Amino acid sequence: VSPSLHVLCSQHLWSLCMDLCHIPATREKGWYLALMAPNVKGPNYAWLDPSRLYCHPQGLQDCVADLLQPFQGDPIDMVAGIDAMGFILGSAAAAVLRRGFLAIRKAGHLCVQTLTQPYTDYSGREKVMEVRTDAISPGLRILLVDQWVETGGTMRAAIQLPPHCGGVVAGRRGGAKAPRGVAAICIEDSEGGRWIQEHYKCAHCVPPRLQPRFNQHQ
Repeated sequence: VSPSLHVLCSQHLWSLCMDLCHIPATREKGWYLALMAPNVKGPNYAWLDPSRLYCHPQGLQDCVADLLQPFQGDPIDMVAGIDAMGFILGSAAAAVLRRGFLAIRKAGHLCVQTLTQPYTDYSGREKVMEVRTDAISPGLRILLVDQWVETGGTMRAAIQLPPHCGGVVAGRRGGAKAPRGVAAICIEDSEGGRWIQEHYKCAHCVPPRLQPRFNQHQ
C-alpha cells in the first residue's frame, strides 16, 4: 500500500471511530475510549484528549455509568469535581445520583471563604486548589471525580480538602473511618496512581487488557 493511500485509509478509519452518531451493537466497558483524540500539538499538551467522548450522547452516559457502578449501594451525599475537566464528569455523575455538585477550583476564582491546598500537577507545575467551606458539613460523604489521574498529585491534594471542612471522601479501604472513593476515566499505574488505588475505592473506565497501553501513553 502506498504511503498516501495508507494515510487516507488511516484517516477514514479514525473518522469512523470518531463518528458521534454511531453506537456499536455490543457496548463493552470502555468502548467509548475510541472516541478520544490523540495529541497533535506536541509535548506541552496531554497525550490524549477525552473531550470528544463527552460529545457522544451514549458514550458519555456509558462512561458515567461505568464510573458509578462500583459505588452502587454506597452512601454518597455529594459529588466533587476537580477544575476543570472534572467538572464535566462530576456534574454528570451528580445528576445521575440526584446529588449536589461541589466544584474544587484552582485558587483565586472563589469570592467566598475557602480552604486551600498546594499540589504539583502531572506536568510538574506547582499550583494551589481551593474549595468553599460553606457547602461541606461534618460527616458529608463526597465522591471525588476527575477526568484523569496521571501522577496522582492533583487527586491526592483534592482528597485532603473535604476532611479539613469536616467532610469525608466516600469509600476508604479498611480502617474505622468513613469510606472514601475516587472516579476517573483512567488511573495510570504511576506511583501516585497506585497509592490512590491501594487506599481508596476507585472506579475507572479502562479495561485491564488496555491498561498497559494507557500506562505507556500509547
